[in-house]
Amino acid sequence: MSRNGSKGVGFGFNPEESQHYFLVSISTSSAVDIWISEHMSWSPGMWDRKIRATTKETDERLRVILSRDRWERIIPAVTSEFNTRLKEQEVRRGRWRERGITPLSRTFGKELVLLAWAIEDADPGRVQMAIANWLGLKPEERWWLYTMTNAATGQALAGRNRGWRVAVRYALCENPVYVTNAEARVGLFAGLDEEERTAGDNKQVTFADLVKE
Repeated sequence: MSRNGSKGVGFGFNPEESQHYFLVSISTSSAVDIWISEHMSWSPGMWDRKIRATTKETDERLRVILSRDRWERIIPAVTSEFNTRLKEQEVRRGRWRERGITPLSRTFGKELVLLAWAIEDADPGRVQMAIANWLGLKPEERWWLYTMTNAATGQALAGRNRGWRVAVRYALCENPVYVTNAEARVGLFAGLDEEERTAGDNKQVTFADLVKE
């Protein structure tokens, strides 16, 4: 492995270890959204000279489409988090391509998509709260939440504003829990049931309702 003093494009993806990875596709135009997709196969040069890993919004591999504004709000925290962990592992630090495709390891990809799902339709004013709550979760907790959400509502468009995607947004954006312990982290989701019961329209909505497909 490369030592942490060098920098490379991408974050932690090594095809010799696993061919399960994520790709972040960034266009040159600031008006074009960021696309994040999940992939299960790799071969040398397969993404060379490509700007976007998927071309259709309905592609099953596409996990989330995020506005450029929201992307720029989360990137400093995400980059710092990932590079801190790469440094601890004595793996080279990563960076994002300004234009084109950036690969991420399967674990980093899951964590990034989870945060993107939380903020994709959230009030921009809630993004910092989502980042704080995301940082408070352990990586294993992020992976678990990704797995549960992806199983039910993982496709970028088909799953948008449905089930677990809604639950993730409520949990990370609507709860001012700057997580320092396991009980508080569990409370991010456990508290949804009561919160929905007391909604302004008095309609009782349980957590089970939120995670229905």
